[in-house]
Amino acid sequence: MHCGCVNPIVCPAQYVVRDYYTPRVVPVVQPIVTVNRQNIVNVPQYYVQPLTTNVVVAPQPGFSTATGTRGLFSRRF
Repeated sequence: MHCGCVNPIVCPAQYVVRDYYTPRVVPVVQPIVTVNRQNIVNVPQYYVQPLTTNVVVAPQPGFSTATGTRGLFSRRF
């Protein structure tokens, strides 16, 4: 008895892969170091120290006490 039915051909399964992505937060720590630098710079600061000296000047020839300081410092007109 032959029914005329054919036997089906069964092929190997083919896979269709659908990838889905779910974002996940991963913490990344980036340290930042702040360096406060204090640079020392030499700046001269001058101080004035006043000195006083006494000088004694001996009388010069031609100087007359009667005329005062006329012989040394004044002109005759």
